[in-house]
Amino acid sequence: MKTLFLGGARSGKSRLALATAERHDGPLHYLATAEAWDDEMTDRIARHRAERDDRWRTVECPLELPEAIGAIDAGVILVDCLTLWLSNLMLGDHAIAQRSHALCAAIDATPLPLIIVTNEVGMGIVPDHPLGRAFRDAAGRLNQDVAARMADRYFVAAGLVLPLQAYVAQR
Repeated sequence: MKTLFLGGARSGKSRLALATAERHDGPLHYLATAEAWDDEMTDRIARHRAERDDRWRTVECPLELPEAIGAIDAGVILVDCLTLWLSNLMLGDHAIAQRSHALCAAIDATPLPLIIVTNEVGMGIVPDHPLGRAFRDAAGRLNQDVAARMADRYFVAAGLVLPLQAYVAQR
């Protein structure tokens, strides 16, 4: 089972991903991509940790997400969130295409239930800064590549869930 929760900020996607993961037996692995660069982010991370009970094992992987997925051999994996991972890569001037390819390979290789949370950032205005536009474009490409590998895909808005399906053109 591979599931993607896609949506905007504060849409409820992380809460739904946690609930989905907790329906499984076995170890629960939370792969955290956020880094605490300021007080607000430190508080945000603490609130997210408080939402998880002691069944969860947290793995901090702001850059090494593909490696973290590959290192887990039992239980359920929840990645939160893909766009923060991408931000970390971009701000660190890492090879985005290479790291994205490694992530897709890790997704394909894991036999474990995998749940990924990501932000949809392409539905608003065009960013006025080149970095913002580069991020929006990279996130769109990454989300498409990851979504193609997932069995179940959901768009979340205001805590409501809309199932998504792949489009197959008819001839």
